[in-house]
Amino acid sequence: MEGFDVAVIGAGVIGSAVARELSRYSIKAAVFEKELDVACGNSSRNTGMLHAGFTYKPGSLKAECAVEGNQEFDQVAAELDVPFKRTGKVVVGFDDHDMKNLLKFKEIGEKNGVRGMRIINKEELNQLDSSAGGEFAMYVPDSGILDPMQYTIALAENACQNGVEFHFDTRVDKIVREDGQYVLKTAKGDFRTKWVINCAGMYAPEISEMLGYPNYPTRGFKGEYFVLDKKAGKFLNIPVYPAPNDKGGFSTHATPTIDGNVLVGPDSYVTEDREDYKVTKEHLDGLIMDGQKMFKHMKREYFIRNFAGIRWKRYNPETGEILDFMLESDEKNPNTVNLVGIESPGITCALPLARRAVKIVAERDHLEANPEFNPIRKGIRRFIEMSSEEKKAAIAENPDYGEVVCRCENVSRAEILQAIHNPLGVHTVIGIKNRTRATMGRCQGGYCETRITKMIEEELGIAPENVRYSKADGYMFTGKVREDV
Repeated sequence: MEGFDVAVIGAGVIGSAVARELSRYSIKAAVFEKELDVACGNSSRNTGMLHAGFTYKPGSLKAECAVEGNQEFDQVAAELDVPFKRTGKVVVGFDDHDMKNLLKFKEIGEKNGVRGMRIINKEELNQLDSSAGGEFAMYVPDSGILDPMQYTIALAENACQNGVEFHFDTRVDKIVREDGQYVLKTAKGDFRTKWVINCAGMYAPEISEMLGYPNYPTRGFKGEYFVLDKKAGKFLNIPVYPAPNDKGGFSTHATPTIDGNVLVGPDSYVTEDREDYKVTKEHLDGLIMDGQKMFKHMKREYFIRNFAGIRWKRYNPETGEILDFMLESDEKNPNTVNLVGIESPGITCALPLARRAVKIVAERDHLEANPEFNPIRKGIRRFIEMSSEEKKAAIAENPDYGEVVCRCENVSRAEILQAIHNPLGVHTVIGIKNRTRATMGRCQGGYCETRITKMIEEELGIAPENVRYSKADGYMFTGKVREDV
């Protein structure tokens, strides 16, 4: 039975951040993930905002980690080679009630340590972005945009490069305490570990109960999104959010992505299904109406895709109150760290939460620093971002950069090959997509997806029937259409 010093359950953004922090120490650590890649759950189904921290209760773990994560992110993005823009954000209002709430949350933000917030009038709002709705706004300069999938991948790859093992398609079904250690029961065998850190996201309450903690009540707040073409992205410079409601929640907003698209959403409604990612006409129609209030160029001609995400919030079932992030370590359940209810702003809070979780392990076990830890991770060099001279040099050095596989996003064969041979050993079509943006353009893979599957087959020496899209049972092909080909 393979053994580890620390096992992390879940490879979303929190689990991947914890893995990176663990790799700073001379220990044997592993991450166990039920899917075939990192960021297959809600870590990839969100707006991709780096939040500033002005809607969270002062003194809460959520507020503390949001501000900390926000203010360090320029350095983090540089270390991990992930795209990031500190665009700022405008939170717009239309009436006196909106102004009252903007002033309320400006005060909360200032208590939390958010920098530079100010109220601006219509003229200043138009100078920042003439396509934004609203009669006035709160300008929040520290907000920013990032790619949550690229960020999670980068955290995991950096952890892997520093010695952490990743076990995909390995769902933890049961945990037992045996001879002073924990045994993780999975379909791929048993694994022994001294420590367990629960980062299971939507399934964190179930893992919590396996470890001896309560099965904390959580409620799923689902939101649907539209993805707009880059043609619409030319009209939006800055995220545009409506004034928060009295409790600090936001309705539909418009956000430019790091790659030039626009996301409009989410709305919010309760779901009980852990993986209820379907979208509905009713809610998408609502997004169109609400989105037009935020972004004047919210038009059907720009729609290229839609998706849904779910924020699993910890709550008090008696009062309905939404509760703070849970990060605990109880002596009754020795050598465990339990994280539950980590929803928005989980992307922003990932590394601050990871540091707090790993600090518990490091202090109790007096861990020694890993002398070979390297915080620098280099991502795939993107052809579309090169200058003409850089493209010529890249093609001269590697002719595969001269063959464009995805026309919409200008993704070259060289990038696809690097993605296929990624450090985590992920070989799904969606894994290639998330690492390169191939299939994310206007045609949504109509041109390049078959070429990508062919490259996976050739590079890995596998049959077409063994190529998977994203899930363990999600095979791209079941056999030939004609026997003579």
